[in-house]
Amino acid sequence: MPRKSLIDPPLVSPIPFTAGSNGEFVPDEPGAAQARAEARFRDLVDVRCRRLGVSRRAFLDSAAGTATALLVLQELGGCRPGGGPTGGGYVLDEPSTWDSARACEAIAGGQFVFDVQTHHVDARGAWRDTDERWQHFMASLPTEWCHASDEVECFDREHYIREIFVNSDTHVAVLSNVPAEPGQHPLDTAEQAATRAVIEQLSHSERLVIHGLVHPERGEQALERMQQQKEVHRIAAWKVYTLWGDWRLDDDTGRAFLDRARQLDVKIVCAHKGLPLFDTDPAFARPDDVGPAAKAYPDLKFLVYHSAYDTGVTEGPYDPEGAGIDRLIRTCMEHGIGPDGNVWAELGATWRHLMSRPVAAQHAIGKLLKYFGPERILWGTDSIWFGSPQGQLDAFRAFTISEELQEKHGYPPLTEDVKAKILGLNAAAVYGIDPAAQRCAIEADALAQHKQRVAAEPRLRRRAPAFGPQTRQQFLAMIRELGGSH
Repeated sequence: MPRKSLIDPPLVSPIPFTAGSNGEFVPDEPGAAQARAEARFRDLVDVRCRRLGVSRRAFLDSAAGTATALLVLQELGGCRPGGGPTGGGYVLDEPSTWDSARACEAIAGGQFVFDVQTHHVDARGAWRDTDERWQHFMASLPTEWCHASDEVECFDREHYIREIFVNSDTHVAVLSNVPAEPGQHPLDTAEQAATRAVIEQLSHSERLVIHGLVHPERGEQALERMQQQKEVHRIAAWKVYTLWGDWRLDDDTGRAFLDRARQLDVKIVCAHKGLPLFDTDPAFARPDDVGPAAKAYPDLKFLVYHSAYDTGVTEGPYDPEGAGIDRLIRTCMEHGIGPDGNVWAELGATWRHLMSRPVAAQHAIGKLLKYFGPERILWGTDSIWFGSPQGQLDAFRAFTISEELQEKHGYPPLTEDVKAKILGLNAAAVYGIDPAAQRCAIEADALAQHKQRVAAEPRLRRRAPAFGPQTRQQFLAMIRELGGSH
């Protein structure tokens, strides 16, 4: 038997069995169910590797490896394996865990993929010397997948390009922002524009659009900077955090911001809602202000990031008194914002948290389809905080809503046409991007050459494992470092 040229990696599922965290919420404890899932996955993989005569590395990087992980997730969620349209959840059966060609029928789609929420940091920025909050946050993220001498570099421009555009099927992405104090941004607009320039040079095609971060609670000077962001950096939309500074889209601060957005004719507003940041007032993360603002500014497009998802809420059928996604549905219904309205629900971090809970996920996606329609849901992954987005994409491609839930709650079916809209066509319409335009691939070698000090990676894997605080203990340890509270 020929000797393996590389040692098999640790057994890391391409689809995580725990939700993890992007630092904005307490992750669920793995618990006994997740431990059983890990053990079940390990057993299934070992049996298949022995019988197929392949290494763990080869199997984990194959479609059959992904199918095996999704089969375990289906079992973990209490859904019938290979549920399909009738049973719901993930349409992957036991034979697909042996046969990559069969697995590819469920997870290998030809959709145009437009990820409207991605992030990276400027690893050499001044924030590393001035902003202790973000320094500690970055230090808290597991980086075993990266092998960089400086852990923050795991989230830098080169790793971002590799994970988003080389190691996943993403065609176009939005590079978004995080809130910070003046002069302490982990990624300012100029650096975002520089990343866009690098990607355009590597791909010779349009692959990235960027947000302009606005802190309207800081007054007129912050609003004046909006014009510079438009004219100098060619931003495509605004990103705001109402919970950072305790303001609302429908109060004086919010109206001043929306008036300026309208005046500058950059009419896409991306607002973080749900997932309260670790040391902010969760009341300002609620979407109650979305309905009034959308009604008062019908010419603006409101993209509600995270769909107002709350990790403390178990998503079920719509409840008029409910929290989480129900709050977003309620405020829009109360203000007459329907499926053809000017509010879109974005799935970044929300799908990542729900994908290990296939029943709750069916309710969440089903409600959004029912009340917002298939053209008002946007694909986002919050990567690279979670590693490569490919695992999230594979899971969504294989996901269905059961006929039982469709009949009982009026959820529309999650058809291939609907998935195509969610995964990219809806965002293309919002941003005015042509999904049929030719977009040249970014080659790993070209990226390695661009980062001249890094040798070509001999162990390039299809995707990096998911990361983020995996337990409540890890999350609270991070919060203690930050001096915040939850």
